[in-house]
Amino acid sequence: MSKNPISRVRAKGDAFSIGFTLGRATASGFRQRVLSTEEFQALYARWYGSEYLQALESAARAAYPRFVREIEGIAEGAGQDFETVFLWNCRGDLRLPEHVSPVTKTIAAAGCTTLLIPAEGDAPAIIAHNEDGAAVFLGACIWVEVEPNEGPAWSSFMYPGMLPGHTFGLNEAGVVQTVNHISAQDFQPGVPRQVICRAILNAGNLDEAVEILKRKDRASGFHHNLGDAKTRRLASVEAPASGYAVREAVAPRAHANHLLFEEFDGLEQTITLSSRKRQEAADRMIAEGALARGAEAVLFDKTTLIFCDNDDTLQTLATSVFALFPDRVEWRVHATPGKLDTLSGTMRVV
Repeated sequence: MSKNPISRVRAKGDAFSIGFTLGRATASGFRQRVLSTEEFQALYARWYGSEYLQALESAARAAYPRFVREIEGIAEGAGQDFETVFLWNCRGDLRLPEHVSPVTKTIAAAGCTTLLIPAEGDAPAIIAHNEDGAAVFLGACIWVEVEPNEGPAWSSFMYPGMLPGHTFGLNEAGVVQTVNHISAQDFQPGVPRQVICRAILNAGNLDEAVEILKRKDRASGFHHNLGDAKTRRLASVEAPASGYAVREAVAPRAHANHLLFEEFDGLEQTITLSSRKRQEAADRMIAEGALARGAEAVLFDKTTLIFCDNDDTLQTLATSVFALFPDRVEWRVHATPGKLDTLSGTMRVV
């Protein structure tokens, strides 16, 4: 059996019921893969019960109460108290204590690689993504397919105990999102970035998704890769807490895990060696024409750091490819290059 099975879980109903189903599906993963990690224990010791965490919760409830209700359901389904699970969902909005090990700092700064490939002629636009994360999560993540009572149906890759949306996903309005970690140092009390990502899965089109990222009350940020199937438009959005910058993709482009746009030249950020090397490698491969062999030709590359499967600390947990047609999104999710089309499907656009 593969060490990285990706289960397919379906959920429907109101926000709490959806969260409960997802929390129950990842309960063992949360207990066995999250609670014992140095990252979680350090964040728990520093921030649990703090006024800062309470400020993040208040901001989330004020902005998106329904998505906080999903987190409440996740906590109940996982058999955990709400604040423990909410804290885990704020992992990227909270500074790690300086005393944590270099390995944990590396894991916390881990990110992903995304490709945006604009449509040509009748061909679909493509968004493709490597989801990189801690090796401990191999085999513990799931693909969720959700039919809520309110809002569009959506699907997303999910970590144990974590609100879906911050990895890769899509909805029946034709909005596709993949997310890359950034390490900008502009933290502020505000809406957690996990909640922002979940909100984008409710957007009706690309412009609505971008408007969500224009909020000035975000606690921290990500780089978001967005697509709109109806128009086949693609956009790269860098959105740290202190601002945003949007670039529509008119040619193939890649993004790793640091800010690239000149709007943020003066913003303090951490650029890891992995992110720099993956960005350089992906840019070079695109320039050399590797995409003629498909997005996987870049994302499965093991001669660079783009695909990571030989590290006990970090691993590529999944590779996703979304093909955006005006009436549908065809998607596939690979657990590893050797297990092609582990999951696949088509979401009709309504």
